[in-house]
This record gives sequence, structure tokens and C-alpha cells, in this order.
Amino acid sequence: MVQNKSVIAVALVMLLGAVGAQAYTGESLAKHAKVTMTEARAIALKAHPGKITDEELEKEGGGSGLRYSFDIRDGKVTHEVGVDAQTGAVLENKEEGPNPD
Repeated sequence: MVQNKSVIAVALVMLLGAVGAQAYTGESLAKHAKVTMTEARAIALKAHPGKITDEELEKEGGGSGLRYSFDIRDGKVTHEVGVDAQTGAVLENKEEGPNPD
């Protein structure tokens, strides 16, 4: 019986760890957004194709005041792309600089 509880506990920790890995910074603000993270990712990648290396939802000036922010790596350069969480408009698309390789 004790061994079964240990197995269940380990399984729960693994499951919660996997779910947590899919979370993003600012996820608690998502209930205030009209645009989903999935939609915002597509908009950001259309504005600047590459690989998303970081993503968050944050309160920030400009637009509606709520934006998704993505770091998108393209070769040796990373761009920051900001997408308004209410309208889907691209608010920012700028180079952050070369990636250290």
C-alpha cells in the first residue's frame, strides 16, 4: 500500500512538472486577453519568422496595455516581437542583438 502511494506521488510530480513546462510568464493575465497565446504566436512568427525562445504576457505601455512578448531567434540574431493581447496588432518588432554562440 505504501509503495503504491509512492508510485502515485511520483507520477503526480511528473505530471505537474510536464504541465508546468507549458506555462508561460504572465499566464494569469490571459483571462483579460481577447487574443490567445496560440494566435499571438502565429502573428509574431508572421511578423518575424524564426524559432520562439521566450514568450510572456505582460502589462506594458502602448496599445491596449496588455501584450504578448516573444523573443524569436533567426540565425544568430534575436528579435523581440510584441503583439497586442486585445487587438492582435504587432506593437514591436525589433532586433535585440546577436546570440552568443
